[in-house]
Amino acid sequence: MSSALTDLLPYPIVQAPMAGGVSVPQLAGAVSEAGGLGFLAAGYKTADGMYQEIKQLRGLTARPFGVNVFMPQPDQADPAAVEVYAEQLAGEAAWYETELGDPDGGGDDGYDVKLAVLLDNPVPVVSFHFGVPDPSVLESLRRVGTFTLVTATTAEEALAAQEAGADAVIAQGVEAGGHQGTHRDSAENHGSGIGLLSLVAQVRETVRIPIVAAGGLMRGSQIAAVLAAGASAAQLGTAFLATPESGAHPLHKQALTDPMFVRTELTRAFSGRPARGLVNRFMREHGPYAPAAYPEIHHLTSPLRKAAAKANDPQGMGLWAGQGHRMARDLPAGRLVEVLAAEIREAATALSTQGGGR
Repeated sequence: MSSALTDLLPYPIVQAPMAGGVSVPQLAGAVSEAGGLGFLAAGYKTADGMYQEIKQLRGLTARPFGVNVFMPQPDQADPAAVEVYAEQLAGEAAWYETELGDPDGGGDDGYDVKLAVLLDNPVPVVSFHFGVPDPSVLESLRRVGTFTLVTATTAEEALAAQEAGADAVIAQGVEAGGHQGTHRDSAENHGSGIGLLSLVAQVRETVRIPIVAAGGLMRGSQIAAVLAAGASAAQLGTAFLATPESGAHPLHKQALTDPMFVRTELTRAFSGRPARGLVNRFMREHGPYAPAAYPEIHHLTSPLRKAAAKANDPQGMGLWAGQGHRMARDLPAGRLVEVLAAEIREAATALSTQGGGR
């Protein structure tokens, strides 16, 4: 690993920031304490809510940790398409006995205020999703001692992150659960993502900064593979979603290995942006018609998802999961880090032995 990353995490294991209440301080703290890099998700939180979680996490670990921030989104949604989708969801609202949310709930996710908090109260690492911050933002974070990462889904996006001054790039393969971190969302590009190993190789030939590989990784042997391909570390989300420290709904955790949920798909059904989740009724019925409109659709469906969770109905929930979800292990987060680290060592030893025997 690069020396900057080595200083941050003894093991090349990063816990992905999962917004929506999954990446709670207890999870991030357990991962960091075990030698990985725990992450909080600032997405969908107020700036004060983010700050309070940072304070709580500092009380759980003295080890480095990260905070993930969503980039503001351009106002490009077609209001007519959003209105038509709302009409299609009227039956869902009646079924769950709730109202649809206000699609005009805001598109910047409190970006400027959160940045102000992170500059006034610096954290070890900040990552950005859905775009590249202005170079002045990355420079300001660097001046207060914060290491910065930007998610990229193509080599071109990785180059943009490097040119803006990011310290490292998260290469997110199409296998990843949750939202794809594409810098510019368009309906034409839906489902056209690049597989992780191919993406890491392309990014490695394009940028000089360290790469953190993300997408479908569930075992130490897979981490060893992306390290061999040129990554400095690996980011895992679904693997940690199943841990007892995760804030995910119990039905979400159970669904990862439930035979009822056999596959994942990228869908706009819940948020208006491509996100990978377990295929359920809501995704099947509404995915084909959901417009490219984020965060409008996210705001619109938020009450539905909350009502489905309250009713213990996984068929109406956004069950984000990567392609490796069936390999989820019910282990405490710290223990999972230790097991993954041992698997990485075992894979590296096997590779070394095979190489020496030629």
